[in-house]
Amino acid sequence: MDWSRAKSVLILAFLALNVVLGYQLWENVSERLNTGQKLGDLDADTQRMMKERGIGLATSASIPSETPELRDLTYRFITTGTAEEVELEKPVDSRIIFDEKELLAQLGDVIPDLAEYQYDQLASTDGVFVLYRMAGGRPMFDVKLELLYSNQNQKITAYRQTQVELVDSEASEAHEVLPASKAIVPLVDKYLEEGSVIKEISLGYHGQLFNSETQYAAPSWRVLLENGKPFYVHAISAEVVQEKVEDETAEH
Repeated sequence: MDWSRAKSVLILAFLALNVVLGYQLWENVSERLNTGQKLGDLDADTQRMMKERGIGLATSASIPSETPELRDLTYRFITTGTAEEVELEKPVDSRIIFDEKELLAQLGDVIPDLAEYQYDQLASTDGVFVLYRMAGGRPMFDVKLELLYSNQNQKITAYRQTQVELVDSEASEAHEVLPASKAIVPLVDKYLEEGSVIKEISLGYHGQLFNSETQYAAPSWRVLLENGKPFYVHAISAEVVQEKVEDETAEH
């Protein structure tokens, strides 16, 4: 036996093993660091509870750190009753949803106030592109435009729209919102089921809809789960509201 060659092979094998083990160690440390960064300023008890109940963040999700000062919104519905489906006289390519300028060029003269709505990819479902009415750069989660498209020919064929007009609400005092890391604590504590995965946390406006001309919406964190279920957390009081997706604008 050539002991010199065998010795060289063993040395190379040990070196390769050390490289593999070193990479695995680096990967584990990196994963823990990334997880810690994604969990932001969550307190230790909340992180422990999430770990014990298997609650986590999707790979693409993060906990926002912004805490702007926002005031309540006051608005009126222009459309009444359930948003009716309106067929387009000329269907357009569904790909335009990803290009705001092209979307406005193709449908801006067809759909009222289209420029006031913004596409929300994560809230959209198969066959339906969801856009929310924007106010001060934030989405109004109770006021949406749905573009219905066909998977068969990749065309937008119809739409459903809730239209509103904003009412001057300068009398409403602006408050600094709770950071998302604090707003989701009551969710983790009392509402989220074991194994829940948070797909996105975003700041906008949400409110209970009343049978009246004037409506109110408060700054709210929307916590969207991977299964499509949304929770809304009042960004000032941390009160939690859970609603079914299809019921959000059912009466308007």
